[in-house]
Amino acid sequence: MSVAAGSASATIGPNAIVRTLEAVCEVAGAEGAQRVLARAGLKRYADALPHDMVDEAEVVALYRALREAFPPPASEAIAERAGAKTGEYILRHRIPAPARAVLRLLPARLSAKMLLAAIGKHAWTFAGSAHVEIADASPALVTLEGCPVCAGAVASSPLCRYYGATFECLFQRLVSAGTRVRESSCQALGDACCTFEIRYER
Repeated sequence: MSVAAGSASATIGPNAIVRTLEAVCEVAGAEGAQRVLARAGLKRYADALPHDMVDEAEVVALYRALREAFPPPASEAIAERAGAKTGEYILRHRIPAPARAVLRLLPARLSAKMLLAAIGKHAWTFAGSAHVEIADASPALVTLEGCPVCAGAVASSPLCRYYGATFECLFQRLVSAGTRVRESSCQALGDACCTFEIRYER
């Protein structure tokens, strides 16, 4: 499944900012979150968090500031926590209880297929201008070309744990508790895209 890239003025759901700031607060308190916001040029969110879609450039700036304020592995741990929080938010507020129940009752192969289709359908809410490819394979694959959380970064290890942890949370809760997600390629490493391998018991 291929999802076309968005426009130059692409937007992303507010979870990418709100849950990341929550994760920063858990590690460094409100003052730490304010420092990250200041670095990102987003000080206005210290008083009022966003509730609507935000400009993709704000997410790019926030994750750049996060890596500047917290070197690895702390920044990676914060991104992972933010992704898990996003997954939990989606489970509580974006997937109706009957749908969650059905996915948990189905064989993992079928529930994974349905969940991947939903991820593709709603890619516009999390990927911004990135081009998204989804493959219902073994392992399942979600690929982002133009990933916003590592945009402009150069690293020696993958940087997009925010997305990986979100996918892992959703699959663990709805498909298979033993699901593990690994980012096997990352644009910050010089790769053409960021690829997430989703391995679950079929």
